[in-house]
Amino acid sequence: MRRLFDDELNDIDANFTEMGMMVSETIEKSVKAFIDHDRELAQEIIDNDAKINEREVELEKKSFEMIALYQPVTSDLREIVTILKAVSELERMADYARNIAHATIRVKGHVRVPEIEAELSEMGNRVRKMVEEMLSAYVKSDDLAARKVAAKDAKVGEMYDKINEKGISKMERHPETVIGSTDYLNVAGYLMRIGALVTNVGEWIVYLNTGKIVELNPESSNLV
Repeated sequence: MRRLFDDELNDIDANFTEMGMMVSETIEKSVKAFIDHDRELAQEIIDNDAKINEREVELEKKSFEMIALYQPVTSDLREIVTILKAVSELERMADYARNIAHATIRVKGHVRVPEIEAELSEMGNRVRKMVEEMLSAYVKSDDLAARKVAAKDAKVGEMYDKINEKGISKMERHPETVIGSTDYLNVAGYLMRIGALVTNVGEWIVYLNTGKIVELNPESSNLV
């Protein structure tokens, strides 16, 4: 019975990590599509969102089945609870990436601001790397690494503030950029929320290892 449980737990671990990489790739593609004004890539992201949703449902179903069948306790139960919670965070990250894709389609043809787009690209890369580093922390069951990744979210907040300031300034001085700059602010906001969700995953990794529920970045907890 124990061997069956371990095999199934390893299976959902692998599927969770695979879903995380799917989400990371979606974030990368969504920012690239927005910066490159690539409507086809944006539509691909929107169409593929259902696959990530399906993966979330599959993982949740399997997790609940394992709880009912094996009635795990202590660390085994914490691992399943961590997956249940973290998979929801991943799905929400994908939703924000889909929102960026929608912004790409909507903003096509409007006046753009290259300097802000460059900063959005940098912000997107930072957030994507945070996702990948947090997945690595999960695979290694490393709560110290999770804390370090979560600490990087403060920089994401600073980048958002900078883009927000520049976007508003552009709208005030150049009214023709209002529509495009509004989308810049929205996209930056989506990326900031993804960063906050990455921090949430880190909190569940800490719970997995210690049994304690903590807030790694209280300032971002009200963003998502």
